[in-house]
Amino acid sequence: MTRVGYVPGVFDMFHIGHLTILRRAREQCDRLVAGVVTDDVVEQAKGVRPIVPFVERLEIVRSVGIVDDAVPDTASDKTVAWRANPFDVIFKGDDWQGTPKGDRLEADLGALGVDVVYFPYTEHTSSTMLRDVLTRLATSL
Repeated sequence: MTRVGYVPGVFDMFHIGHLTILRRAREQCDRLVAGVVTDDVVEQAKGVRPIVPFVERLEIVRSVGIVDDAVPDTASDKTVAWRANPFDVIFKGDDWQGTPKGDRLEADLGALGVDVVYFPYTEHTSSTMLRDVLTRLATSL
């Protein structure tokens, strides 16, 4: 039986943290799908739009060669993604583990028989950090 994995993410300013989670997820499933969160959903959840537009982020993730497919992720509720493209396991950074949103993810997807696997969050590089650096640079010009 094929084990399908799903990695949702913004994948803004693609960096080593993104590559690491995709590599680790690839090791734990037969087929790996990356859900690239749309610009509107990112803005709704985080209050800012990604620096790199959705269409470009989707193409970057598709082209990495680790994933079997990259699809639009159109909702914060990951059961929506599961209904569109069923998967057996979802991979998230451990910054979600033990939080209300992580508990909700585990409950919602657990009810569908989906395992939730957490990987260590890459603390030394993140899109948020990169955005902060770019913002500081832009305001100092």
